[in-house]
Formats: sequence, structure tokens, C-alpha cells
Amino acid sequence: MKKKKLTGEKIRTLVSQIAETYKGDSGINFIDASNLPVRGEILETLESLFEILFPGHTGRRTVTKSNISFIIGDILCEVYSELSRQIERAYQYQCRIKKCDDCDCRTMAENVTQHLLSRLPKIRDRLKGDVGAAFDGDPAAKSYEEIVISYPCITAIATHRIAHELYLKQVPLIPRIMAECAHAKTGIDIHPGAKIGKNFFIDHGTGVVIGETTVIGNNVKIYQGATLGALSFRKDQRGRIIKGGKRHPTIEDNVTIYAEATILGNVVIGKGAVIGGNVWIKESVPPGVTVSTPNPDLVYTKHEQKRPKRKAKKRD
Repeated sequence: MKKKKLTGEKIRTLVSQIAETYKGDSGINFIDASNLPVRGEILETLESLFEILFPGHTGRRTVTKSNISFIIGDILCEVYSELSRQIERAYQYQCRIKKCDDCDCRTMAENVTQHLLSRLPKIRDRLKGDVGAAFDGDPAAKSYEEIVISYPCITAIATHRIAHELYLKQVPLIPRIMAECAHAKTGIDIHPGAKIGKNFFIDHGTGVVIGETTVIGNNVKIYQGATLGALSFRKDQRGRIIKGGKRHPTIEDNVTIYAEATILGNVVIGKGAVIGGNVWIKESVPPGVTVSTPNPDLVYTKHEQKRPKRKAKKRD
């Protein structure tokens, strides 16, 4: 087969064809969009925030009782500088989309960053409860340190508690970037808009989905593969999805949701309810009720043991 060469002529033609596809597009091109936040720098800032929430757990800094105040102060300054810059870019992006030219994006970004940093003590208190819930809820857990270092739910929940604060301040893009980073790392998909109470534990975690308008109370435990999702969306006269409104479940206090359960729509799961594995729920469940599916009809088939083949005798 004759080898084809990529000549200068072919490159110029290909460049022209690709450039033609950029015309008229918006949203998937990042041309002349220097004000977009930088994903990599946001994730680095998120790692720095984790150093404040769980000092010393990454090993990036040696933390002692004598130097912790200096280290935390240094990280706070670093986070304030970088995160406010990225939030400013996010606001600038929003202004470009909305064609707004009278916003003080820098001041807004600095105020939001200060707000997030002021919430860190509260976030740490919540995370202490989440780690405690994991320790109490998992017989295999040997220590709090093991949970912080190795349990995916802590990474997902800690990220969510940070992203949620930015979501409440209507920061564009950045909360979702943080949430999707945790999703990629852990397999746990929590929209930054979801409201989550105290002592939250996701056991195992892979495949858990928690939608934007979900509300979760205190002392809730969820197992892997559970979905707190929405039903089919309403559409306008043009066939476009109508956005907004409460479309995900409300999970009240002390509820347990077992593996692969699916709860859809704006329904309420009452206090102390237990949702069994593999159930499909589209209606509210009263408090203190257990929901389960009937036992399936199991079929047991005994496998016949194959007799070993006899070796053919060699003829002289």
C-alpha cells in the first residue's frame, strides 16, 4: 500500500475546513474567551481548600500544632487570591453572555470568595459529622483517619459542601466544575444545588446520583447506585425543556436508601423510612415505612460434572 504524505497543501485545506465549522457556533468554542475560568486552576484551589478542611491529610505540607496557624494563613491567602480571580472570570463570562457592561465583577468575586472562606468553620463542623456518620454506619471502618483518606464519599461530600456555597451565591460555571471533578474521582454525582443536612453517609458510593433540587435531611444513609432524580421534563410550545422548579425528591431525617433504589420526581420520603434495594418510587412515602420489592423467583440449576477425557493409548 502506497504511503500518503501530509503535504502543506493538505494541511491548509484541512485547516480551512475545520475553521469553517467554528463559524456561528457558541458554547463549544472558546475563541476570544480569555475571561473563562481555568478548570485546572480551580481544581488546584479545591485541593488547597481540602488542606484547610483536613490539614495534613495529603502530605503536601507537614502540619504540626506549632505551625498550623502559619500554614492555614498561607493557604487562605493563596485561595483568596486565586479563587477570586477565577470567580471574576466566571462573572465576566456571564456578563459577556448577558451583554452586561455595568457589573463590578472583581468586587463581586472578592465578596463571594470572602463569604466562602468565612463558611469554612461551618463546613468543617458538617464534615466532622459526615465522617462520624461513616464511622458509625460502616462496620468495616477502623478509624476516622481511614475514612478521610480513603472513603470516596468524603471527597464527594466535602467538594459538594464547598460548591454548594458558591452555587447559593449564583457563581457561574465553577460549582459545576468542582462537582464534576468529584464525580470523575469518586463515581458519585451530586449537583451543587442539592441541599444536604448533617451526618450524611454514602456507603460505597459508585453510581449514586443526586439531582439539583434534591433536599436531604439529617442522618441520611445512601448506598451505591441509588438515584434521586427527576421525571420527564415539561416542555414549552417550542418543545424546549422548561427549566427551574422543584423536580427532585425530598428525603427527610433518618432515612436509609439501599443499593440501586430509584426515587424520581418531587416526592417526599418521610422520616425514618427505609427504601429497599432495586425499588422504583414515583410517589411519596409516609414516615416510618419500609418499601421493598417482592422476593424474586429464584431458579437453581445443578451443573453436571464433566468426566475427564481418557487419554488415548499409544500404539507400539
